[in-house]
Amino acid sequence: MIGFLVAIAVLGVFIKHLINEAYKRHENFPPGPPKLPVYGGYWIILSKALNDLGRAAIRLSKEYNSKIVGLYLGPCPQVIINDQELIKEVLNREEFDGRMDTILGRARYCWKRLGIFFTDGYFWHTQRRFSQRFMRDAGFGRRCENLEDAMKQDLSEMIDMVKNGTRNDEEKKIVNGNLIYLPHFFDVPFINGMVHVFVRQTFPREKYPMIWNLGRNAVKFQRASNDLGGALVITPWLKNILPKFSGYKDLTDGTNAVIDFYKDIIEDAIATYDDNHERHFLDIYIKQMKQEINDKKRSTYSADQLLMVCTDYTFPAASGTEQVLTMLIETMLLHPEVQDKIHEEIDRVVGRDRLPSLDDRDKLPYTEACLREIMRYDTLVPLGVAHRSLKDTKLDGYSIPENTSVSVNLMSINLDEKIWGDPQNFRPERFIVDGKLQVSLDKSLPFGAGRRLCAGETFARQGMFLALAMFMQAFSVSTADGKPLKERSTRIQGIITTVPEFWVRVTPRC
Repeated sequence: MIGFLVAIAVLGVFIKHLINEAYKRHENFPPGPPKLPVYGGYWIILSKALNDLGRAAIRLSKEYNSKIVGLYLGPCPQVIINDQELIKEVLNREEFDGRMDTILGRARYCWKRLGIFFTDGYFWHTQRRFSQRFMRDAGFGRRCENLEDAMKQDLSEMIDMVKNGTRNDEEKKIVNGNLIYLPHFFDVPFINGMVHVFVRQTFPREKYPMIWNLGRNAVKFQRASNDLGGALVITPWLKNILPKFSGYKDLTDGTNAVIDFYKDIIEDAIATYDDNHERHFLDIYIKQMKQEINDKKRSTYSADQLLMVCTDYTFPAASGTEQVLTMLIETMLLHPEVQDKIHEEIDRVVGRDRLPSLDDRDKLPYTEACLREIMRYDTLVPLGVAHRSLKDTKLDGYSIPENTSVSVNLMSINLDEKIWGDPQNFRPERFIVDGKLQVSLDKSLPFGAGRRLCAGETFARQGMFLALAMFMQAFSVSTADGKPLKERSTRIQGIITTVPEFWVRVTPRC
């Protein structure tokens, strides 16, 4: 009897301890859910909207009547911002430019913290500034006719596969008669476009299967940080006992495929480097790397870092842009009038005797507006890669401790009725006034803002316009079985939002 009473007392003390811990918070920390054992508030987020973290964060914001939600991922404090003005403030304040040091960044390459996405401080600032400065000369950040021509050539090859038939079994995995496989139909121009930025050359059609393999693995990486991927960040030891279920295997497999893609390219550039003959961006980087080694400075340059720079800049081009185009095509299947309007505009402005170009962008406002609207309507990166507070600071009156994980909920902007009026409707016309595109009306931030602004915004916007305009000039789109599409597919939440792969039927228009 005494033993039973002791057990009850111990259990009571333990329960009281759990309750106290659940509601223990930093002083003046934003309101939010209690901490559950091990995973803190993570499972509470999932319970609000499984596989839809953006909407889950919006619901928490409403539940706690706060623009900022504060919670704990295990022992780590996290805040999620659900307000347009506060999101802009966070993205433009230097003290929020940090990145969390997690397994997502370390597991990519020999447990080193390299690249652009998952680094911060002096290392990140130096590498980002250098790469942006010199990649710009090759069209990454501005218009470049050579890059535009290269992407148009690849798009023409993909269109030719449909019109004149495939050449081998690998091509049939992407194009099968009048059926095309999305999103990977669009892999080649964007991945090859990034290769062109780095080495001013592209891979020919015979090498397209290698590019498609990279595209498949890039999507695998993006999906690796799904609902269970969050558990992997909090309890990284899951990689040893549940490598597949936790997302760790897909994370490493996806990254390794992109790394392997660039290894030979970089090794060849290093082996053939000539100090007196600058060929491309890789040569510029190698030169800087050699200079800093010779000068014995505190260098951030290395062959490993160059490999991860190429990898980081390629991931969005190998997955994100294709997903946006695929979401738009799916939306056209749900709303056929959108396809009809794009066809009418392209036929009227461009015709059928020449290919669309970036010169046509201002003259095709509805086509461009459809791209802007799908990025608002179907948020590609709801929470994105978390920032880190570099010091104790304040935000909207709340205290944000140093090393807090800071996420901006871009979906909260995209679904805000005060900004859009009817955010649940797909309505590209919202960006057009008197027949002209009004960029100032686009309040969404699909590429972020501030110093962490996606460096590939110009590359992505120009490439997506070219791909959409050429694709719609060439084809009409319908479902694979010819039946009307009744609802959109279930989105897959990871680092970005992705669409399950599917086949669509395309009918040549000319």
